[in-house]
Amino acid sequence: MKKAIIGKKVGMTQIFNDNGKVIPVTVIEAGPCIVVQKKTVEKEGYASVQLGFQDIKERKLTKPESGHLKKAEVSLKKHLKEFRLDDSDSLNVGDELKADVFAEGDRVDVTGISRGKGYAGVIKRWNARRTPSSHGGGPVHRHAGSMGSGTDPGRIFKGKIGAGHMGVEQVTVMNLDVVKVDPALNLIAVKGAVPGPKGGIVYLRNTVKND
Repeated sequence: MKKAIIGKKVGMTQIFNDNGKVIPVTVIEAGPCIVVQKKTVEKEGYASVQLGFQDIKERKLTKPESGHLKKAEVSLKKHLKEFRLDDSDSLNVGDELKADVFAEGDRVDVTGISRGKGYAGVIKRWNARRTPSSHGGGPVHRHAGSMGSGTDPGRIFKGKIGAGHMGVEQVTVMNLDVVKVDPALNLIAVKGAVPGPKGGIVYLRNTVKND
C-alpha cells in the first residue's frame, strides 16, 4: 500500500531497543496534513491527492496560492505536495492525515533538500585527488588540474567536474526503518540520517525497495 506524508526535520537523537542496543534516529514532525486537492482518473487521467502542511498567514501567500486553498475551503498551508496513493479514492478534500499513517517496522524513503555548503573546490565537491605535495608542486595542490586536450576537441565537455556551489539539492535516502511513531505528538523516528538541516521540510513515502 502506498503511503506518504509531509514532515519537518526536528533533529537527531538515539533510542535504546529492547536488547539495550543504541539506535541513532532522526525525529520528524510528520503532519498533520490536510487534503487540499483530489485528482481522479476520470478527470485528470490518474488518481492522486495534494497534501498541505503548516499553517501560514494569507499575506505571505500569492493570490493564486491563497485562491487555490480558499477554493478547497481548508486552512491556508505553507507547503503543498502531490502524492499518488493507493487509497486516493477514499480520501476527500478536508481529510486529515497524521503520523499514524506509518507504523513501527515500516520502511520509508525520505526526500529533502540537502544542506548548503557554499562554494566548494573539486576535492570537497567531487572527491578529487590532490597533486603531489613535494618536488615543486607549486600552490596548486587542490586545483582541478587539466580540464581537457588542446587541439582536438579544443573544448571542455559538458559535465566535467569543477569547483562550484555545493549542496541545496534534492536528495532521497532510501529504505530507512521506522523505529517509533508517536501519534499524539505527530512524531516519527526513523533510523539513520535524512537530508537537510533542522527545520527542513521532508517527504516520507513507503520505500520502493523490496524487503
